[in-house]
Amino acid sequence: MRTANSAAQYVGIREAKTQLSKLVDLASSGTDVVIERNGKPVARLTTLEQPKKKPLVYGLLEGKGWIADDFDAPLPDWLQAQFEGRDKPNEF
Repeated sequence: MRTANSAAQYVGIREAKTQLSKLVDLASSGTDVVIERNGKPVARLTTLEQPKKKPLVYGLLEGKGWIADDFDAPLPDWLQAQFEGRDKPNEF
């Protein structure tokens, strides 16, 4: 493993195969890892930027919907019977 500068470390492809886990840890800590084949750079391991989270904004849909005054009223017998799998209302 050679170091060209403090920002990147260069490794051969064989060394990269045997030490991939360590190289990924090194890359995730901020150091770029350049993988070489026959002394020529062919790949780079680097840190991924985390996507920025959009701030959560409450009240965006305020006033866009409504709830009926009787939304929690009992269902009519015929409809309740269908939900319960009965053929006729009030059949227990």
